[in-house]
Amino acid sequence: MVSRVYTGVLTGLTAHKVTTEVDVNNSLPSVIIVGLPDTAVSEAKERVRSAIKNSGYSFPAKKITVNLAPADIRKEGSAYDLPIAIGILSVDGIINCEKCEEYAFIGELSLDGSLRPVAGVLPLVSGLKELGIKNIIVPFENAKEAALIENINVYGAKHLYDVVNHFIDDAECAKPLEKTFFDIKEYMACENSDFPFDFKDVKGQFKAKKALEIAAAGGHNILMSGSPGSGKTLLAKCFASILPPPEPSEAIELTKIYSISGLIDSEHPLVTKRPFRTVHHTASSVGIIGGGSNPKPGEITLAHRGILFFDEVVEFPRQVLEVLRQPLEDGEIVISRAQTSIKYPAKFIFVGAMNPCPCGYYGDKEKACTCSEYQIQKYRSKISGPLLDRIDIQIEVPRLKADELIGGKFESESSEEIRKRVIKARDIQLKRYKGLGIYTNSELTPKLIKQFCKLDEQSETILKMAGRKFNISGRGYDRLLKLARTIADLAGAENITAAHISQALQYRNFVENT
Repeated sequence: MVSRVYTGVLTGLTAHKVTTEVDVNNSLPSVIIVGLPDTAVSEAKERVRSAIKNSGYSFPAKKITVNLAPADIRKEGSAYDLPIAIGILSVDGIINCEKCEEYAFIGELSLDGSLRPVAGVLPLVSGLKELGIKNIIVPFENAKEAALIENINVYGAKHLYDVVNHFIDDAECAKPLEKTFFDIKEYMACENSDFPFDFKDVKGQFKAKKALEIAAAGGHNILMSGSPGSGKTLLAKCFASILPPPEPSEAIELTKIYSISGLIDSEHPLVTKRPFRTVHHTASSVGIIGGGSNPKPGEITLAHRGILFFDEVVEFPRQVLEVLRQPLEDGEIVISRAQTSIKYPAKFIFVGAMNPCPCGYYGDKEKACTCSEYQIQKYRSKISGPLLDRIDIQIEVPRLKADELIGGKFESESSEEIRKRVIKARDIQLKRYKGLGIYTNSELTPKLIKQFCKLDEQSETILKMAGRKFNISGRGYDRLLKLARTIADLAGAENITAAHISQALQYRNFVENT
């Protein structure tokens, strides 16, 4: 007799249904697991054996063959413990085999039979639902996370015998597991939205604050250049506080990414804040884009729908910076390996901060620069022209004077006030792009730019003059139009005007590297 129990495997964010086939033969006692398992899956036989015995059930003293089909997809991790154990128990007649075929199982077993949480439950449950699974049993600590997916029955179990009691035919002994429910909208409404950094605590820098407001409203990349201590890093940290909360669909998308990375808290299963990822300049290319034999998300994917901050961006090796080119353009990263090719989303706002020269004081009005022209040129050349062309906003952040920093009262808008304007502009974009699969102006394709970024005669004249003066590339034109579209949305204007084009040009300094 062969029992069949369903589970799943992830390839990136894509789920595949796996059939756990268990066959028992009268031969020398052994357990063989086939179907391209990794070491963790192969070791499951010892965990399963101890878990079944310590849960009060007998382990068949026969030859047990476990096949994880399809056999051409590599199985990794410990999430196959539970389906293997259920398959053995069902083929041994302890639980009803037919009932088990209506469910999928995910979970790691301890030696005493208790269930441990595993990573990647949310994308796995989402994919299994699309593949026709209607019921799923997961570890109790993963239940809330799994219940984020609608129209699938999720049951959380703490121990192997809880799962067994859910399926046994004896009505007196049966103890069905309780279905887990999770209200996403109610949870998001109750979540705390406090931020450790607020724009009201930043003195001066009004142009930089306005530039960051525009970047937040349209999802635009931004590069800040200024002397040491001018406030670039503080402004970047405050930037997270003016971003609008993610839409429910965005929150689910983010949670899937953090789930496969093992970064989900069982008490707070839904990511309700946009991520802010700070990368140190010693990070490798693989750490930023993702990788491994079974490629995992890198920093650009963990920053999806949020912020990726590179402080002292010119201190990063040039080859590390260049890996950002394709994700900044396409909003996704494709990691190719000999066995597979995996695509991860990477629609983030890039925020960079840099000094204008090695000593940091080029152009500073208070302190003289000690660098030669060659040193400045070499320093800035670490950011290539193609990468710079993908950054919509490029601004200077001047150092504040002593009387602006010390003493006296200062008034500055709070992040909450700025965020209200950002949310209003984002709402305009959501309505405008409804049904197109995009959320912000920065995601506009060339075809959509023609449709939504129409210019009048005066605006075209200004843009042509700027193009001749600054030698703007085709990509630069598109990014200028997207930026102008965002400025118009913040102003509540239906169409882009000459004033919006002029303002967009002010936020692109066209830093030269030659």
